[in-house]
Amino acid sequence: MKSVHSNIMSAIPDNLPEELFELVYQRGKVRIERILSKGHMTPVGQWYDQAWDEWILLVQGQAKIMYQQNEHAIHLLAGDYLLIPAHTLHRVEWTPPDSVTIWLAIHLE
Repeated sequence: MKSVHSNIMSAIPDNLPEELFELVYQRGKVRIERILSKGHMTPVGQWYDQAWDEWILLVQGQAKIMYQQNEHAIHLLAGDYLLIPAHTLHRVEWTPPDSVTIWLAIHLE
């Protein structure tokens, strides 16, 4: 296997008109992404329904994740992590518009 080295805090664009998803690593049924948000949220009425578990770590910033089932918002701060089980309808309710939020997402298909 080839060695991979980088820094999750580097190469952050000044302008983020859309949320940025970057593949960090993929092997078999595991995919790791870096996600950059700056005031981005899931469009109103839209819910993610993934066929796999997703483990997220908020590396920098803040975010609110909303679950449809009980309309419960989880406020995440830097260092917080969350496991979103497969087929749990969820959405990003808020990220701060004045700073970049950095997520590390591990998709377990």
